[in-house]
Amino acid sequence: MLITWWYLYLAARSIAKQSLKMASILQKLITPLFSGAPEPPRNKVTVVGVGQVGMACAVSILLRELADELALVDVMEDKLKGEMMDLQHGSLFLKTPKIVADKNYSVTANSRIVVVTAGVRQQEGESRLNLVQRNVNIFKHIVPQIVRYSPDCIIIVVSNPVDVLTYVTWKLSGLPKHRVIGSGTNLDSARFRFLMADKLGIHPSSFNGWILGEHGDTSVPVWSGTNVAGVNLQTLNPDIGTDSDDENWKETHKMVVNSAYEVIKLKGYTNWAIGLSVADLTESLMRNMNRIHPVSTMVKGMYGISDEVYLSLPCVLNSGGVASVVNMTLTDEEVAQLQASANTLWDIQKDLRDI
Repeated sequence: MLITWWYLYLAARSIAKQSLKMASILQKLITPLFSGAPEPPRNKVTVVGVGQVGMACAVSILLRELADELALVDVMEDKLKGEMMDLQHGSLFLKTPKIVADKNYSVTANSRIVVVTAGVRQQEGESRLNLVQRNVNIFKHIVPQIVRYSPDCIIIVVSNPVDVLTYVTWKLSGLPKHRVIGSGTNLDSARFRFLMADKLGIHPSSFNGWILGEHGDTSVPVWSGTNVAGVNLQTLNPDIGTDSDDENWKETHKMVVNSAYEVIKLKGYTNWAIGLSVADLTESLMRNMNRIHPVSTMVKGMYGISDEVYLSLPCVLNSGGVASVVNMTLTDEEVAQLQASANTLWDIQKDLRDI
């Protein structure tokens, strides 16, 4: 009997040794204490489109440590995989533990914020309406997929013409208007603040000024609100921003409007400034900051605008999206310019098909 038990003991020990040998390094190294499904991401960001702008947005968001998961989506599979791998290889230097990519939108599931940079570029001689219509056809594929997998997300539209495509996204998504935001004139205002501050010899954060309206040629500089440390520049120079201004400050706004064209002429595209701008918006949304940004939002019923258009106004951004809009005290001329900007966009929107 004792011998039988001894043999059983030796057999059991042999099996245990074999099992230990067969166990993986992972099994030997780590003892799991919880066997349920992994926790879903809480601060996931998706970037749709991995071109120059999309990747600048992605890198800027990663460096500001805003996401616990980053998803990339594009139709160009090789480039998509390459960009994902390149970022993953830098994971040691980042605080985002998971970076994924796929052409299938299921990879975007449970995103809090989705940044849309995809779209086609304007061809030589192509009308703006035709460009928008071609992008509408692309957005008809993108937007429903975003909402399908992340029904509670906030969408930031970056693709140009951004104001019209933000309106298109709002229509296609069925989301409430406060959760569809265009990057709008957040970048225009940043350019304005840099150029004005540079002339005054101060840091851009110390100059306060706003560009509203369309992200484009009809944008509206609010000269009546420009100030440094509470000192209104219009009180120092009543002609600031007008044709009769001897100092020609109006030229600064022209430089803002022409900035993108100049950069594209020099390097072929713009990407870093818009990437940093989008990361700034993402931070206000993710961290529930109630910070004010000039972003594109639905403006029907404001400043005498009667059409459904998206234009940039000072918006309070928090974790719910656009919480509110600041009612700026504008001059009659500035209001007229804002209305003209709205009319320009409506002239394009009213002829769009299939939205």
